[in-house]
Amino acid sequence: MRICVFGAGAIGGLVAARLAALGEDVTVVARGAHLEALRARGLRLVEEGRETVATVRAIGRTAEAGPQDLVVLGMKAHQLPPVVGEVGALVGRDTVILTAQNGIPWWYFERHGGPYAGRRLESVDPGGIVARTLDVGRVIGSVVYPAAELAEPGVVRHVEGDRLSVGELDGTDTERVRALAALLRRAGFRARVASDLRSELWVKLWGNLSFNPVSALTHATLAEICGAPPTRELATAMMREAQAVAERLGIRFGISIEKRIAGAEGVGAHRTSMLQDVEAGRPTELDALLGAVVELGRIAGISTPHLDAVYALASLLERTMRASGAAVALVPAPRRR
Repeated sequence: MRICVFGAGAIGGLVAARLAALGEDVTVVARGAHLEALRARGLRLVEEGRETVATVRAIGRTAEAGPQDLVVLGMKAHQLPPVVGEVGALVGRDTVILTAQNGIPWWYFERHGGPYAGRRLESVDPGGIVARTLDVGRVIGSVVYPAAELAEPGVVRHVEGDRLSVGELDGTDTERVRALAALLRRAGFRARVASDLRSELWVKLWGNLSFNPVSALTHATLAEICGAPPTRELATAMMREAQAVAERLGIRFGISIEKRIAGAEGVGAHRTSMLQDVEAGRPTELDALLGAVVELGRIAGISTPHLDAVYALASLLERTMRASGAAVALVPAPRRR
């Protein structure tokens, strides 16, 4: 297969390296120092104490790649709208597009059915540019569970996890989604076809929409947030409001809030991805993880006072970071497994 990973950072780089190891024809699109390192030394993947070098073609412009069989959009949600116009150069007659972003995706109401079908979310698709540019009929969604990080330009470190769910946006069982899941399984992922991708997405989002912004504001780990009664209660209240929004939209949760929090607490002294972004001075995934849920609450007619308050504070943090050009952060805590 001709496969292009557009956004070969932590998760995109992990997927690209695993697929290249199968012998697939893999191209990665990257920028700046990361692109230079990929061209000079290849894509280096560190997992289980070993380093392998993946044979990939590294480019800076999608026009250099040509049409692909599979395009993996590996950038973060807020990074997609500015570059979505470049995806067209990768699309041929039968190209499939796999989205691999955290949070509420731009396609949430596409092929959804019901009264909200086709509705656009301004928080994740400002002005509707993504929906206008990408052919939603080509899109397969995903819920990505592995933890990985871009350790340095050209080097991706796989921290833990191999689970990955893929699904058609309308929940149908198709040959192309089964073939994609089989490809990912051959690449070492525990990939499955999800018949209700949105419900699975919400269970993962449940923790991200609460713990990520609270950690960014407090610089606390998951264990510290869950271990302190006030922040544990805040996370519980945020998750309860999110559940009310999701259930109004037809989502059903298979686990309790208490069990979801216990799972996060069990991860231990983990610094969330949003906290890592704040410490590094990078834009965060705030709108995909929390802003979109606030917007969905307005659409569904559900009051979300705790979500609103935390979103307001985290939004102000992001604005002050942009204004200063640097992270508003404490000294980063030592990185722990």
